[in-house]
Amino acid sequence: MTISEAQQQVDAWIKTVGVRYFSELTNMAILTEEVGELARIMARTYGDQSFKKSDLKKNLPDEMADVLWVLICLANQTGVDLTKALTKNFEKKNIRDANRHLDNDKLK
Repeated sequence: MTISEAQQQVDAWIKTVGVRYFSELTNMAILTEEVGELARIMARTYGDQSFKKSDLKKNLPDEMADVLWVLICLANQTGVDLTKALTKNFEKKNIRDANRHLDNDKLK
């Protein structure tokens, strides 16, 4: 699935099953919540925190998909073409970071 197809499929789902989009501010709050859930799993899986019983049923790929879902909702609501945005972001990073990481002694 391309990013564009994902944006179209989320939009179709929202308009049929989901009835309508939540407001942009509500979706921003939901995105923050979803990132927090992802962070909790990451801290317990790859960091120093131990799992709580309530965290054991959490699923890393599903949490990442939840973050992406809400981000796509926000992009759709604000008229952002994520394919174009990501392409431009790569261009920016390629210019800005052409030698930055190669010259960083901490990364060698």
